[in-house]
Order: sequence, then C-alpha cells, then structure tokens
Amino acid sequence: MEIIKTSGLTKFYGKARGIQGVDLAVEQGDFFGFIGPNGAGKSTTMNIICNVLTQTEGNVFINGI
Repeated sequence: MEIIKTSGLTKFYGKARGIQGVDLAVEQGDFFGFIGPNGAGKSTTMNIICNVLTQTEGNVFINGI
C-alpha cells in the first residue's frame, strides 16, 4: 500500500519554477531518503506534501486521501 504518492506535482512561483512533474510513491514500511543539491526542490516538495504550500498542478495522496 502506498502511504505517500504524488503525481505530476508542480509548483511555480510566478514565472519561476519550483518543481515540475514530480512523481513519487513511498510504500508502507519503507524508509525513504530525499536528497539532492541546493535548489533542487526538496523543501518545496516536502512543504506541499505537508500542506504548508499549495501545488500549482498535480496531486498528493497521503494514505489514499
């Protein structure tokens, strides 16, 4: 069962791109590391998943909701 799933997750800040087209699936019981260089969109993605930011496009599902 997928606990976290994103599909086509995109965030624009005006004309500047934050993230674009992020597809992610984390299965129940999995350990997941989110790494990358500065400015890659890690914080933006996590803030959208945690409902701190709203996405421009795409979907986020937490435990199917």
